[in-house]
Amino acid sequence: MQGAHQNKFRLRGWQVITLRWLAALLVLAALLHFLPWEQLKESIRRVPVTRFVVVLAGYLLAHVVGSVKWRMIVNAAGAQLDYPTSAQCYAGGLFATLFLPSIIGGDVVRLAMGLRRSPNPAAVLAGNVADRFLDVLAQVGLVGLGLVLLPGSVPTSLRGQAQKGLVILTAVAGVALVAAILLRKPLLRGRSIRFRRQLARLQFALRTVSRKPHVLFLGWLLGTGIQTTFLTLTALLAVSCGLFLPLRVWFFAWPLAKLAAILPLTQGGIGVREAALVALLSPFGAPGPLVLAAGLVWEGVIVAGGLIAGVIAFLLRRGQSSPQPN
Repeated sequence: MQGAHQNKFRLRGWQVITLRWLAALLVLAALLHFLPWEQLKESIRRVPVTRFVVVLAGYLLAHVVGSVKWRMIVNAAGAQLDYPTSAQCYAGGLFATLFLPSIIGGDVVRLAMGLRRSPNPAAVLAGNVADRFLDVLAQVGLVGLGLVLLPGSVPTSLRGQAQKGLVILTAVAGVALVAAILLRKPLLRGRSIRFRRQLARLQFALRTVSRKPHVLFLGWLLGTGIQTTFLTLTALLAVSCGLFLPLRVWFFAWPLAKLAAILPLTQGGIGVREAALVALLSPFGAPGPLVLAAGLVWEGVIVAGGLIAGVIAFLLRRGQSSPQPN
């Protein structure tokens, strides 16, 4: 029975990833239908191979910092993960985001690996939640910075939509927090002692990491730096495609597009991110084909980076599982 249940779960996972890739292809196909294909193709051809390789190297280096940040946060919660293990978890999650069947994304693989290797699994879960929260906070901060840097350049309607989006995001987070507090006792009623103990460990890990504001602040700073690096690399690719926009415009549009890609509609947000960028940059006079070209090349960087991360995770796992010489 357990084997049949696992097979059913795996089948459902593959169905989810297939549907998400199909959704991504449909969104990209719609964009290609409404935008001039020749101009798009010519823009992509302008990107030198050396520029792509340099951007890919910068992307991977930023994720190296990301793995250090993730380890710092989960260990602040008490996970006690060493560098090779945390790097394996992080790289495996980066690969899984694009290529493995998962309902939630790469966090499932990252957590599964970390839970098995940590003496305190609840700390891995709590630290990962805190790390994700800091990433979203970094994105919101970049949107706010973009609004500050473009006080008179952002169209009123677009500024209003961005502000509404931030308000809605904050409201949803607040409602979720209040609901969790109010529904805590009804949800716990009738639960097993084992479940209550695990929940108590999770709560303790969350309190542990929350009592280290200096670690959280450093994690937010690192997360902001990582996202700024991705933003700058995307703008660099856009210049190669022939799209010249002030960097402050990217500070406004890029994080909003990435926040839109969080919606679990397509695999890794592919297609949604490009469509959002086209919509957000068009009021600033950015031609749609050039924006889409830059977005597609950036997706190429993400896919290549995910493949490299998968190889790194495999090599780290193989190295840790190989017998040590006497």
